[in-house]
Amino acid sequence: MTTQSLSASDVIGPDTPRWSDTLRDGRQVTIRPIAASDGAAEREFIEGLSDQSRRFRFLGQTRRPSDAFIRQLTDIDYTHDVAFAAFDSADEGRIVGVSRYSTAQDGSQCECAVTVDDEWQNKGLGAVLMKHLIQVAKLRGIHRMYSVDSAENRQMHELAAYLGFRTVTDPDDASQVIHELTL
Repeated sequence: MTTQSLSASDVIGPDTPRWSDTLRDGRQVTIRPIAASDGAAEREFIEGLSDQSRRFRFLGQTRRPSDAFIRQLTDIDYTHDVAFAAFDSADEGRIVGVSRYSTAQDGSQCECAVTVDDEWQNKGLGAVLMKHLIQVAKLRGIHRMYSVDSAENRQMHELAAYLGFRTVTDPDDASQVIHELTL
């Protein structure tokens, strides 16, 4: 696994940082910030997810995302929001996983999400994506990271526990959980 060290002064944009990571099955991915030019790849990624993976990611069905939604997911300001895409090193144009966060107004906390292509699940990609995201959040002085997920999403529960998140039932919706990490 190759990782790029970051410091608090590093600017995050469409070209930096960039990581090359080897997953448990030996496959390699290139991880970099997602860019507006990745819209078609993001659409293909979302549409290629299983119904269950789309439901877990968006807490509902989003089979065919609108153009506006794709722009929202790929045209990132990188001041309040960060989004990393993992690309299959054997097929540079194919997104196989995405992690992202969006900060609260005061910048002290952020909501995060991670999604991995069904074929690429259980290989460590979700953990790799989240570790890069957590690293950036810490460098930016974010104190709390959280994710709202379906209580049925066992893989996310296991990933959150592995990464040190604390899990509580959503007080507003018992069908959801909130994973929280103090940074």
